[in-house]
Amino acid sequence: MTGDVKPAAPARPHIVVMGVTSCGKSTVGAGIAKLIGAEFVDGDSLHPQANIDKMASGTPLNDGDRAPWLAEIGRRFASSDAGLVIACSALKRAYRDIIRSGDPSVVFVHLHGTRELLASRMAARPGHFMPLSLLDSQLETLEELQADESGVVVDIATPVGQIVDEAVAGLTAGAGGAEPRLFDVDLQAAPFNLGSGR
Repeated sequence: MTGDVKPAAPARPHIVVMGVTSCGKSTVGAGIAKLIGAEFVDGDSLHPQANIDKMASGTPLNDGDRAPWLAEIGRRFASSDAGLVIACSALKRAYRDIIRSGDPSVVFVHLHGTRELLASRMAARPGHFMPLSLLDSQLETLEELQADESGVVVDIATPVGQIVDEAVAGLTAGAGGAEPRLFDVDLQAAPFNLGSGR
């Protein structure tokens, strides 16, 4: 993408793996972190308990609920002198702006898939605090990466290893001075097996 926000330097990449629930943020984020030698943090672990309780009851979070969580993610990046990958839904441009206000070098990997694929994954995730009823709310809220936001969009209907490789290749292209590549999203392809259900 183009714009004033530059991709992270290769020596200390700061990456948010974003998307709606059950798109594979944690699995892919951990894979990216392993490949580039960075730390991985699941953004869900940074939610205050009040947010977790609210989501578990089937109530979507509002912007007031999300703001402290997003600011904390931005602070984590700002305080890190090493590579860091955080899985975070980051559904709206305003949410991503809060994260970038903590560290403007943050780049985004948007994991994209069909509602049907996402719903089938949610149904297979016992014990996760996000009920199926909130998927439509998240899809309605989702704002795609805009032209001035650094990042790539990756098809989640491919094997996890391919998603990780494509994300890193796209971000590496951007860090080298070229625009990060925007991957075509094949919404008709078969789902991949996340193993852990994420």
